[in-house]
Amino acid sequence: MKPIGKNIIIHPIDEEIKTQSGLLLSSEDTNQLRYKKGIVVIQGTDVTVINSDDTIYYDKRAGFTMLINNEPFTIIQEKDVVVVV
Repeated sequence: MKPIGKNIIIHPIDEEIKTQSGLLLSSEDTNQLRYKKGIVVIQGTDVTVINSDDTIYYDKRAGFTMLINNEPFTIIQEKDVVVVV
């Protein structure tokens, strides 16, 4: 599998988010956050800054999910990445 251009294939990470006081946010509360966390599986041919295995934050409204070899992957564009950790 090889994405073309500025496309990036990622595995989204569902994480529990704690407030500073130690409270866990519910899944409904975390769905209201604009950005999601993911791990880059492979970057497209024109992506130069983001590498495989990078942890990123991306706009949750971006991209789409598709099955490749019966495994779900999310495909986003490089412009939708806001932070590389």
